[in-house]
Order: sequence, then structure tokens, then C-alpha cells
Amino acid sequence: MAAPPILLRLLFVLNPISGDIDKSSLEDTITSFCRERGRTVTFFHTSGENDLTKLQRHIREHSYDAVFAAGGDGTVSLVAEALTETNLPLGILPLGSGNGLSKDLGIPQDQQEALHLIWDHQVRAIDTLRVGGTFCAHLADLGFNALVVERFCSGDTRGPGAYVRIAMQEYLGYEPAHYRIITDQETYEGPAFMVTVANANTFGSNVVINPDSRLDDGEFEICLIEPFPGTAALGILYQLYTDAFDESVYTRRLRCRRATIEVPGHDQVLVQVDGEPQQARLPLQVTIEPQSLRVLLPL
Repeated sequence: MAAPPILLRLLFVLNPISGDIDKSSLEDTITSFCRERGRTVTFFHTSGENDLTKLQRHIREHSYDAVFAAGGDGTVSLVAEALTETNLPLGILPLGSGNGLSKDLGIPQDQQEALHLIWDHQVRAIDTLRVGGTFCAHLADLGFNALVVERFCSGDTRGPGAYVRIAMQEYLGYEPAHYRIITDQETYEGPAFMVTVANANTFGSNVVINPDSRLDDGEFEICLIEPFPGTAALGILYQLYTDAFDESVYTRRLRCRRATIEVPGHDQVLVQVDGEPQQARLPLQVTIEPQSLRVLLPL
């Protein structure tokens, strides 16, 4: 195996408002950590306005050995998309509420341990997705979870407790939609409580929606939870937290390389992509871009 590249010039993309973490001293911590080890560090702050275009331009105009996303799932997705057009590896300093992709990749959730990836790492190429034309590095979904994420993002409170509270409120009156899903392998048509487009295994909440999947196999999975009676809810929840998604009679997975998702009678649908809710036009086209992103992982 070739020796990992030496990373001397680093860019940290920082989202000042992700998660519940105080970032007032974060830049000083990162700067001190890097300088003590002979690294130079630059910071790029996201603002919510044309961040992707500005970041891409910044990367083109400067020379770096790696780019770290310091934030939550939205920041990670932003940096990942910017790097798919380059050969630069993505590092992740998880600072968000969920940190789904970093958990799936086995990246330490502790700041100091994650910073060790600067010199103690391997580089791996992983697949990325396009969901209705939107870049996706981790997971996207339609249905119940997309609704909860939208409510969560529009609220004033962050953290797992807020997400659980919203989920319980929305569950009581939620009506599953009817879907038609056409893949290069098979077709599904029927109602679904939730439809997840998964290039990975686990939500940031540690729910395992897609067991045994790989981030670099050139395929993705569409994971369906069909409507279920209230008496089955706790059992399904238990299975999702114990890596037993496939054991329920209310779940199924479709493995594919491309898919078209329709909601008959509708021309748009709410979808969350890497933790960011949005309205997408139907039919929703999903494609995979094999090994299009290089990431820094622990040895």
C-alpha cells in the first residue's frame, strides 16, 4: 500500500452556526494544533449565500493539500460537492447535531481525535449521488423523516431531544404517500411511510437504515418502510437501532444504479438531502457517481 500523502497546507471550511457547539475558540484551537505540527491553515466561513460557488472559486485560486469540513452534515455535503471536481481529499471535523457521514466513515467524533487525521490517515474514494439534480454525499429521503427534518430545521432548538419531540408530534397525524419507484433492476409501487435513498448505512441519530451497504461499490439502495400499525411501531424502532432493518415485514430495500421516483398526482415532493430539506420536482431522478470523492479516514 502506498504511503498516505503528507498534508501541509490545509483549508478548514467552518459553519459558524451548526449544531450546539460553541465555536468562539475553535479557530484558535485548530490553528494552534496545526502550527505545532508544521501545518499552515486557512479558514473559509460559510454564510448561506452562494457558498458552493464561492468555495469552488477559493479552492481554484489557492493551493491546498486537503480541505476539512468543520460543521454538520450540511457543511460536509457542501465541501464534498466542491471537492468532487478536484483531486483534493475531504477531511471531516464533526461539529453538527447528527454527523451522519462521519459516523458511517468511522471518523472520531471528538475534535482532537478527528484532527489527528491530518497526519494519521488513509485516503479512500467513495461514491456520491445526484438526487433530483442535487448533490448527495450520504442519505436523502422522502416521506416522514423529510417532514420531521423540515420542521426541525425551521425550529429554534437543536439536538436529538428536539428531533424526537417533533417526530412524536408529527407521527400521530402522518398520512403515508403512494409512490412508484422504477430502478434499473425492479419496480415498486405502493404506499410508504418513508423512502430513503441511501449511499450509506446510518442516520446521524444512529438509526441503521441500510445494513451491509458500501460507500464505494457503485450502487445505492432505496430503503422503504411501508405503512404499519401502531402496535408495530416500537418493534420497527428497535430493529432500526439494532441493525435489523431487513427483519421487519414492513421494510424492503431496492439495490440499483439509477432510479426514478414518482408520487402519482403530484408534481413536486418534499425531500431532505444530507440533512437539508427542499422541494423537488417530480419525477425525481437518482443516479450514482462512482468513487467521485476522496476522503480522509483513520488507519
